[in-house]
Amino acid sequence: MNEEYDVIVLGTGLTECILSGIMSVNGKKVLHMDRNPYYGGESASITPLEDLYKRFKLPGPPPASMGRGRDWNVDLIPKFLMANGLMGLFEKRRFRKFLVYVANFDEKDPRTFEGIDPKKTTMRDVYKKFDLGQDVIDFTGHALALYRTDDYLDQPCCETINRIKLYSESLARYGKSPYLYPLYGLGELPQGFARLSAIYGGTYMLNKPIEEIIVQNGKVIGVKSEGEIARCKQLICDPSYVKDRVEKVGQVIRVICILSHPIKNTNDANSCQIIIPQNQVNRKSDIYVCMISSAHNVAAQGKYIAIVSTTVETKEPEKEIRPALELLEPIEQKFVSISDLLVPKDLGTESQIFISRTYDATTHFETTCDDIKNIYKRMTGSEFDFEEMKRKKNDIYGED
Repeated sequence: MNEEYDVIVLGTGLTECILSGIMSVNGKKVLHMDRNPYYGGESASITPLEDLYKRFKLPGPPPASMGRGRDWNVDLIPKFLMANGLMGLFEKRRFRKFLVYVANFDEKDPRTFEGIDPKKTTMRDVYKKFDLGQDVIDFTGHALALYRTDDYLDQPCCETINRIKLYSESLARYGKSPYLYPLYGLGELPQGFARLSAIYGGTYMLNKPIEEIIVQNGKVIGVKSEGEIARCKQLICDPSYVKDRVEKVGQVIRVICILSHPIKNTNDANSCQIIIPQNQVNRKSDIYVCMISSAHNVAAQGKYIAIVSTTVETKEPEKEIRPALELLEPIEQKFVSISDLLVPKDLGTESQIFISRTYDATTHFETTCDDIKNIYKRMTGSEFDFEEMKRKKNDIYGED
């Protein structure tokens, strides 16, 4: 291990694995290590079900009604991926007119603006223009544009319109949902990017204790493990490896629920995402519900996994998520966790230590993608170009 690398990555959460793959594709010499013997970090998929019971310190094994333990792959932090509805149409004509406007909107073509200046007109004024009610505004901003607060309302409308376009185009791609969820759970994704990194020369070491991150003159120079030192120019890691360089900005409560039925009023869907806007429940933060099932090879036949999450606002977090839990009843088993929201204290440009943020309460990957792109820009000084990565990938795999 006494070698020099361009980049060392600590932790195998999805953020770290994606960045490891990207850096390898970009020609960097990458060493990727994790103290755990498995991929995924805090977003790991737990199998068999017996291990989930042990992790949450529940007494005894799962009941026989849960089926075979090996049939379960339970994501601790589930996230849907946007492919490129759970609410009926209300105020049909006005909302339809708004969606047609969004579909036709092109920020490069002023003929599509219809009197709206995308760089100056606020989203609040756009909603007024189409005379949309508060329920529709809540739905559009939080379920379509995927904002977590209402701060966007007083910002220029261009970004919000493009977010809604992404949702609509993703929905059109497959017809029923704008989201994707990997079979066998999210644990497959970090491994997929690990394989991509390996193809481009990246080295992986699991179950590797990290003794010290070595810094000289304020800049990282290597990592010490089992008495050996691997030198590097840059370091990527999750917050658990550098607790002195991160700060707590809040907490998230997550409740994993095992059900024997789909969620009511979802047309017996085998998967869905429900977002309860904060205005609807007198909160500052949205409440998220993600449900998946045996159709995704993550649960025994006839079983469903629903995970409720939100940002903690009081000293009684479980009371905060009651509106969501009521949607799921009856619940066979609950697994409750409360975790800290950690963010880096600085950008990492001086130390060259680039730290990811812990996963927030959202049940989609948009905020995680933002973090990945942000770290990439801080490391390289340039924006991430997905098309360029696809071209490099095709050199190995061939055209899709």
